Amino acid sequence: MANMSLNKNVMPVQDPNVRNKNFDEVALGYTDEQAIDEAKRCLNCKNMPCVSGCPVQIHIPDFIKKVAKGDFEGAYDVIYKSSSLPAVCGRVCPQEKQCEKDCVRGIKGEPVAIGRLERFVADWHMKNGSDKSNCDIKPNGKKIAVIGSGPSGLTCAGDLAKMGYSVTIYEALHVAGGVLVYGIPEFRLPKEIVKKEIDNLKRLGVQVVTNVVIGKTLTVDELFEMEFDAVFIGSGAGLPRFMNIPGENLNGVYSANEFLTRTNLMKAYKENSQTPIMKAKRVAVVGGGNVAMDAARCAKRLGAEKTYIVYRRSMEEMPARLEEVEHAEEEGIIFLTLNNPTEIIGGEDNFVKGIKCIKMELGEPDASGRRRPVEVKGSEYVLDVDAVVMAIGTSPNPLIRSTTEGLETDRRGCIIVRDESGLTSRQGVYAGGDAVTGAATVILAMGAGKSSAKAIDEYLKNK
Repeated sequence: MANMSLNKNVMPVQDPNVRNKNFDEVALGYTDEQAIDEAKRCLNCKNMPCVSGCPVQIHIPDFIKKVAKGDFEGAYDVIYKSSSLPAVCGRVCPQEKQCEKDCVRGIKGEPVAIGRLERFVADWHMKNGSDKSNCDIKPNGKKIAVIGSGPSGLTCAGDLAKMGYSVTIYEALHVAGGVLVYGIPEFRLPKEIVKKEIDNLKRLGVQVVTNVVIGKTLTVDELFEMEFDAVFIGSGAGLPRFMNIPGENLNGVYSANEFLTRTNLMKAYKENSQTPIMKAKRVAVVGGGNVAMDAARCAKRLGAEKTYIVYRRSMEEMPARLEEVEHAEEEGIIFLTLNNPTEIIGGEDNFVKGIKCIKMELGEPDASGRRRPVEVKGSEYVLDVDAVVMAIGTSPNPLIRSTTEGLETDRRGCIIVRDESGLTSRQGVYAGGDAVTGAATVILAMGAGKSSAKAIDEYLKNK
């Protein structure tokens, strides 16, 4: 019998006053019964609007129909045809802006909890399912180099491996996963989940080589000299931006990238960690995106008594996922919206002791469609903090573009591609994800990796 409830099954979570002191995963996942009940809310629409909202085109009604029947492994088989990282996507994708936004059930209530069901299916498979690596893959004798082991690189590598290509991923860090391991906190995306997804790719034959910085250890030209037939650049956007205000060079000022890398990848929250990080008592995080939420919630867990989000627009314009904002509020993060930093103040010891802000009001919409923040004269004040995290965006690292002749980039340093295939200005070189778009979402990066894998296959077959 169909479930015509207007509301999703509630996701069980840790208590806010418990979870803000640990790095265990916040969301606990559906039980079998909850997943089946939620799946029965799906109307199995013939035109499937949810699928058009998915960047990797998962056949959503089919997998949900199998969940409703209790066929969880069958549901995984459906998802796996389109996505190499379902356990990741089920946790961090902004479904509310994609597949769930187009769900018919959302017209008169809440949409079907597609993301929660995807996570449930992926987790169930990890515990109970069979190995999906295909022993029948026939090698075609061609080699592909993938630069970066983030979501776009992993997706491109996985799809090409299934087609019979010999794929080698080159990762600059000592652990594979890219932003999935250094940027997203353990309490949102456990690193063991990422490792298992990467292990699945390795069973397909994908090789992962760490500690290789393309542009320094090896160049793109040298990869072709090593007889790779094509190269995919999925190196992400790891170069942090700053506001260029006085005081940004003080001790206790971090880019969000550094702060999160030390916390997530280097495990600075553990007692025996040898990674230095300032465990401040009062922290200001500047920005309003998911990265800002992650940094603020990490700071709270590292022991901050007060953690502020300083954002120059209002809550309505904040780009972070609603769920992340709600979780941050529940955990005690203080939101100072319509405020903008103008200076970071230091003491005689060159450490942060405050951040000077000015109040803002919203004017006319700017090019982004959001109302432009305007300073309120005479409203300056000093916020008492001893650490500041800048989470105002990132851009691609210039190393690859500066060492690759003929690779065109735009004024932001992003690689220019011809179309959705990801083809760059260099023959045989494709690119996707944040290296092309600037900082965006995991699922959009995966969609780009998937498109490039298809294009690379077509290119080499025609060649």
